Amino acid sequence: MEWGKRWRIASKPYLSLSNEMTNATSYGQKVVATNPCGEQPLAPFSVCNLAAVNLAEMADKENKTVNFEKLKKTVEIGVRMQDNVIDATPYFLEENKKQALGERRVGLGVMGLHDLLIYCETEYGSAEGNVLVDKVFETIATTAYRASIELAKEKGSFPFLQAESEEEVAKLRDAFIHTGFMKKMPEDIREDILQYGIRNSHLLTVAPTGSTGTMVGVSTGLEPYFSFSYFRSGRLGKFIEVKADIVQEYLDAHPEADPNNLPNWFVAAMDLAPEAHADVQCIIQRWIDSSISKTVNAPKGYSVEQVQKVYERLYRGGAKGGTVYVDGSRDSQVLTLKAEENTFEETQPQKHQEPHVVLVDTINELKSTNVTIGSEIGDTCPVCRKGVVEEIGGCNTCTNCNTQLKCGL
Repeated sequence: MEWGKRWRIASKPYLSLSNEMTNATSYGQKVVATNPCGEQPLAPFSVCNLAAVNLAEMADKENKTVNFEKLKKTVEIGVRMQDNVIDATPYFLEENKKQALGERRVGLGVMGLHDLLIYCETEYGSAEGNVLVDKVFETIATTAYRASIELAKEKGSFPFLQAESEEEVAKLRDAFIHTGFMKKMPEDIREDILQYGIRNSHLLTVAPTGSTGTMVGVSTGLEPYFSFSYFRSGRLGKFIEVKADIVQEYLDAHPEADPNNLPNWFVAAMDLAPEAHADVQCIIQRWIDSSISKTVNAPKGYSVEQVQKVYERLYRGGAKGGTVYVDGSRDSQVLTLKAEENTFEETQPQKHQEPHVVLVDTINELKSTNVTIGSEIGDTCPVCRKGVVEEIGGCNTCTNCNTQLKCGL
C-alpha cells in the first residue's frame, strides 16, 4: 500500500522509545548513527531532549476544570528549562554537539492526561473529552511556540535558521512558517517568527513516560489507565500489582461511591474501542510538531483486516506513526489484568503442585560460571534465563523470549 508520504508503523507492542542522543556506534574511524525513536524522529546525530508536563497538577479540582493559566506558566518554564539544558549538556561526540546547538530541538510532552480528564469528570475518548483534549494541547502548543519566540528575542534564533544576509534569513523564516505544521498555527505566531525568528526548531513531542509517570503516580504519556488495578511485569519477571491512586482519592472524597461501579470517566484502556484510541491520538497530533508514542489497544481476536483499518484511520487523521497492540498476541506482555495471563513459568497454574527440585549439578554449574542475570545489555535474561539482553528498537530486549526489560526512557 502506497500512501504517498513517509509514515512509521511500530512493529513492537508497547514501544517505549526515547534516546538521549541518536545512537552512535564506533567502528574504528567510522561512526554509524541510527535513530530508532518513534515519537521523536531525528536527523543524523540529533539529540532527544525530553520533558513532560504533569497534567494531573493542572486540574482545578474544586471547579472540575483545567487551570489554563497554570498550564501556560508551566509550559513557558519548561521550554526555557529545556533550552538551557542544550547548553549545559556535555556532548561526547562533536557531531552531536554541532547538531544539538544548531537546531536546538526540544520535546515537551505530557503525563497524567487521563488524571486531568478524571478530575474534570470527563470521559477519555468521548466527544466531550476530545474537545477538552484539543483545547489543552492547543494551549500547550501555542504557549510553547510563543515562549520560544520570546527566547529568540532574548538570545537569538537557532543557528540553522540564521544566515549571513537579511534576505537569506527572511527566506529561511518564510520557509519555516510554510511547513505543514506551522500552517495550522495562529497567524500572530507565524508573523512573529518572520519578524523575530524562533529559538528552537522543534518544541513538542509525547514520549511514553512509563517510568516517570509511574514514579509520580499518574497515567503515563497520553494513555488512559490500562486498568485501575493490574499487574506489571517487573525487571526480574515477577508480577507487581499496581493500583491507581486516583481511585482511592475519589473514594475518600465520595464515601457514598461504589468502588465496583465507578463513574464513566474511570474508563480503562481495554474498555475503549480501538477507534477511540486512534481518534484521541489524531486530535493531539494536530498540535505536536514531532510525533507521539501511543498504543491503540485492541481486544483478543482482533483480525489483521481490523488492525489494517485502524492504521488507515490513524493515517487519514494525520498521525505520524502508530502502534496497535492486540491483547494476548504475545507469549508475554508488560501489562495484564491478571497475573496468570502471562506465560512466565512462575505464574502458570499447575494441576498438580509438586515440590521444586533443584539438582546439585545445576547449583554447581551456576556457581562455576560468571553469568550475570539482569536487564542491562549483555546480561542473561532474568525471565527465560536463555536469551541475552540486547538493545532492540531502543529497548533492552531478550533475544530469546523478546521480553522488553528496560526502555530508553
